[in-house]
Amino acid sequence: MWALMQDYDKWAEATPMVDRVDVVFPGDQHHNGRLRRVVYRMPLGRNGTALELVTDVEPEQGYTYTMISSSGDNDQTGHIRLEPRGPNSVELFFDERYHLEKAPWKWFEARIYGFINKKNEESIRALSTWLQQHPEYRSDLIDS
Repeated sequence: MWALMQDYDKWAEATPMVDRVDVVFPGDQHHNGRLRRVVYRMPLGRNGTALELVTDVEPEQGYTYTMISSSGDNDQTGHIRLEPRGPNSVELFFDERYHLEKAPWKWFEARIYGFINKKNEESIRALSTWLQQHPEYRSDLIDS
């Protein structure tokens, strides 16, 4: 699961919301300081983009990311954590926090969060399903 989550070329194939991920800055050898641009699908056929700064990386275990808003007052933070549950099993913990301060986004925070949360859950389930459908996927062949 960890390797697939670092394999950005597979995100668009495996998840229903992401069109592509561009690495703007690679960060260190563990991806700390990585800056990525995520292009994602929105309602009504529109696309959105998010600049995400990856920090606090614990290889094979988890990381924090901050979606950086253009004004700094609508940043969002998220955490990914993987806990092994067996030889071929892992439990994924995910949370995202929104800090919407500006109108009109603040007025629609609950609806925006509801949509994004639903899509994030679908994406996490899709990653798991993709791995089950592609047993040939070899994490040791992914460029770290």
